[in-house]
Amino acid sequence: MNREQLMQFISERYSTDGEHPWEKYPKNTVFRHYNNKKWFALIMDIPKDKLGLKGTGTIDILNIKCEPILIGSLRLESGFFPAYHMNKTNWITIALDGSVNDDKIKWLLDMSFELTALKKMRKSDKSVTL
Repeated sequence: MNREQLMQFISERYSTDGEHPWEKYPKNTVFRHYNNKKWFALIMDIPKDKLGLKGTGTIDILNIKCEPILIGSLRLESGFFPAYHMNKTNWITIALDGSVNDDKIKWLLDMSFELTALKKMRKSDKSVTL
């Protein structure tokens, strides 16, 4: 899945449009929840060497929030890296170079969307004030 396909998928699946918050980096696109404004995806192009990759030029990447228990095993797979410019305990970077299959990217996006969603309060969590 390339950048354009991914942006279209995110817009359609999660009913949100990308934002470009940094004038200096117009290709960086943030996707966030409309109700709580939390990010669930960030698409960027960065120099390959920032991920330890050989060669010059840039690579498109996707940063998503992920269950911490999965991050270690995902990083053993091709196309996954420690989160670039994000908390490495809760976020992971995915190369958008075809090394990660589309279904896995979609599954991880769903996870990120859920992890950053507005939390629903359970009855047992409500405090009673007298």
